[in-house]
Amino acid sequence: MGRTYIVEETVGQYLSNINLQGKDFVSGLLIGQCSSQKDYVILATRTPPKEEQNENLKHQQKAKLGNLDEEWTTEHANQVSRMLPGGLLVLGVFIITTLEMGNDCQNALRRLIFAMEKSLSKRRLWNFTEEEVSERVTLHICSSTKKIVCRTYDIRDPKSSAKPADWKYQNGLSTSWLPLECTVHVNIHIPLSTTSVSYTLEKNTKNGLIRWAKQIENGVYLINGQVKDEDCDLLEGQKKYSRGNVQAASHSFDVKVLTQLILNSDHRSTATVQICSGSVNLKGAVKCRAYVHSNKPKVKDAVQAMKRDILNTVADRCEMLFEDLLLNEIPEKKDSEKEFHILPHRVFVPIPGSTVMLCDYKFGDESAEEMRDHFIEMLDHMIQIEDLEIAEEINTACVSYSMNTEASLDNTDDEQPKQPIKTAVIMKIQQNIGVIAAVVVAVFAAGISFHYFSD
Repeated sequence: MGRTYIVEETVGQYLSNINLQGKDFVSGLLIGQCSSQKDYVILATRTPPKEEQNENLKHQQKAKLGNLDEEWTTEHANQVSRMLPGGLLVLGVFIITTLEMGNDCQNALRRLIFAMEKSLSKRRLWNFTEEEVSERVTLHICSSTKKIVCRTYDIRDPKSSAKPADWKYQNGLSTSWLPLECTVHVNIHIPLSTTSVSYTLEKNTKNGLIRWAKQIENGVYLINGQVKDEDCDLLEGQKKYSRGNVQAASHSFDVKVLTQLILNSDHRSTATVQICSGSVNLKGAVKCRAYVHSNKPKVKDAVQAMKRDILNTVADRCEMLFEDLLLNEIPEKKDSEKEFHILPHRVFVPIPGSTVMLCDYKFGDESAEEMRDHFIEMLDHMIQIEDLEIAEEINTACVSYSMNTEASLDNTDDEQPKQPIKTAVIMKIQQNIGVIAAVVVAVFAAGISFHYFSD
């Protein structure tokens, strides 16, 4: 028996309103959440056409599904995945075709599913667990008959064949989904070893983030101040309406993260010395949000969603900064100078008729109109400027350049900047700081101590 997809009714309305406008097909992404019993689809978004495709549409011959631009669709999936809070994924793809092209679409959809997942997996700091659902959905709709064909592929098996799946609409699917919120104070120090000088700064930073990600993965998570067994019902003790919806769904669960500072007593700790050409420091506060469905969710579902949002939002901001530096060709500073770069703010926007909010990232010089236009382009849904919610706090930071290689990267709080900078996370890059010695981590006999990341 195949998987069942419970789909928000507004998704069905959106798909039925898509007009081919003379094209032979239109494709896009399906967004939602997996669970062990069934999957939930709460949003669909059409992949925007390339500009040259719009300009040359009248001169094109009949398109073939074999020419479906996988690279363009995959890039759309990468952009949209940045806009998803914890708990949400790009679950698959849809395609709407003319009747004549209906028989050719499955091979194209299969290639697209695997190409998209391969690209998305490269960007993640985390991996799917063995217990998680590994099937992704493809949806084919005939523009004239409105016939729907829903199939899934196992992304862990490149040779997997299509399996039939059920596609069922439900009204108000995500109106009672459960939001979780967490503020994480990060202070990540990444030495740039001279042995890795052939790597780009982006790759070195990604390697450092992978080490930090292990701390987040192994942390202890408090939900509303309590540590709960992972197999417990997240809604245990919550009041319910007569229809079973949770009364507490209107407000978020507060999550705090405790990360381990020391190793277990059976592990020896030794000092290591690295000859480094510089270092990267990520410092500040990030606002994290995650959502889980309200159909008997487990604590482990909520914790996993929050972990992944923490990892995604930090990694995505770093990736966006490097893209911005490359695009604008910002010159590097001289040796032994510090560079201070502001990572983008996180901006949330609600999905109409849902408790779920999507997100995007805003650099300091971007206007609210630009943010709105990017949301519309990527998600193909109208939003209002007044609905944009900049989640980050206003922090102050001293932006300066220092020739003193002995100065600490973190001792900037003693000086007050001339004006506050609206920032959550600052990337500080110090070049040629020489030898960095890692401090020996002491092991206390009393047991395991934890560090509050969120306080």
